[in-house]
Amino acid sequence: MESVCPVCLMRIPAQKKREGNQVYMEKTCPEHGNFRTLLWNGPPDYDDWARKRPPAALASCHAVPVKGCPYDCGICPDHRQNTCCVLLDVTERCNLLCPVCYASSASVSSLDPDLREIGEWMDMLMASGGPYNIQLSGGEPTMRDDIPQIIMLGKGKGFNFFQLNTNGLRMAREPGYVSELRDAGLNCVFLQFDGLRDEIYEKLRGRPLLEEKLKAIDRCAAAGIGVVLVPTVASGVNDGDIGDILNFAVKRMPAVRGVHFQPVSYFGRYPDWERKYITIPDMLRHIEKQTGGKMKIGDFKPGAAEDAYCSFNGSFLLRMDGTLKSFAVLKQPEKTAGGCCGDSARSREYVARRWSATPSSCCDDQNADPQSLEGFLERARKYTLAVSGMVFQDAWNLDLDRLKSCYIHVVSPDRRLIPFCAYNLTALGGKTLYRGRQREEGGPAPSKRRCQCAGV
Repeated sequence: MESVCPVCLMRIPAQKKREGNQVYMEKTCPEHGNFRTLLWNGPPDYDDWARKRPPAALASCHAVPVKGCPYDCGICPDHRQNTCCVLLDVTERCNLLCPVCYASSASVSSLDPDLREIGEWMDMLMASGGPYNIQLSGGEPTMRDDIPQIIMLGKGKGFNFFQLNTNGLRMAREPGYVSELRDAGLNCVFLQFDGLRDEIYEKLRGRPLLEEKLKAIDRCAAAGIGVVLVPTVASGVNDGDIGDILNFAVKRMPAVRGVHFQPVSYFGRYPDWERKYITIPDMLRHIEKQTGGKMKIGDFKPGAAEDAYCSFNGSFLLRMDGTLKSFAVLKQPEKTAGGCCGDSARSREYVARRWSATPSSCCDDQNADPQSLEGFLERARKYTLAVSGMVFQDAWNLDLDRLKSCYIHVVSPDRRLIPFCAYNLTALGGKTLYRGRQREEGGPAPSKRRCQCAGV
């Protein structure tokens, strides 16, 4: 296997070493020495979590490998998975200065891309196998006043699902804003939500924010917009609050559609902490223990599209008596006609279905007894909570083989599709491979190189 040096980002050999239930990555840079990083802290057992998935026939490629992974993303023919979710970074500005920020956002930065440029990104995506699920991100995207226009632009071009990656401050402060987004076609709010104590926000975000987070959820509920709570989980900060977050989410169904945990990764901006990784098994054990067994380790499986060691997911139906029942999770990938693996497309459909809410769902009486099969199925759709987590890779634990299966991509300013972990990869001194570099350096012209991949 191969990784990179956390100091210089040079590609170097690496190996996995098992020690009981733990798995470590060990690697050596000729110039900067040895590195050892925890990858897996089982149980569950590392090998038992693995899942075989055949490489997908890529719908489109825009880059020709010259230096090799991770330096020629775009995506290149060596990639093994089609796109599921695409992040459009519509601004680098933010109304917070969080100590933890993968985008290193600031209050003042370069000019935002205009609607014409964003429309050209969307045209490129449609020509590259779209429509995909779109996440409007940044920075804090609501710093722009034209988010509704961006959503309407995308809907007009054929994109079906839009989610807004936001800290929720504008939603909390501005009556009518969420309704405006809903009317434009927004499907889901991907809400930064680190816990139910202001001490957590002071540590991770720089100031108390809980009141504004709760207000943002209330406004989304009133407007009928689905909310996914997105906690950044840091060891010693809020890893003991996972159960409280899940219990809160259950109480706020059906407005809250899911919880998507993101254990902290060391890229972008982060405090001078000791690097302490929270692995998938750590998260699953926290969930089982802190929910009192209402959600069990065995209720979760790896995602069906990405590498098995990237994520976990499970779904839970809220019964009429207030108890939870583990629901069906994503199935194993299957071959579709023509030999192209359809797992990425099914993942897109799963996310859109689970994370969206109907305008009436937030006003329904959850104790209403369904009188028909249709009523039962509708209630099941509204009162099923999607619980998932994504363990992103940074320069210390990057596995290039795993990176090649990434299905979360970012549109770079020069109109390439970059896997999320490669786009945000940050060396110890702050050097990046992709994020911010095109604008800082003037950037190359949009690439016209294409490879002869399936579907092109």
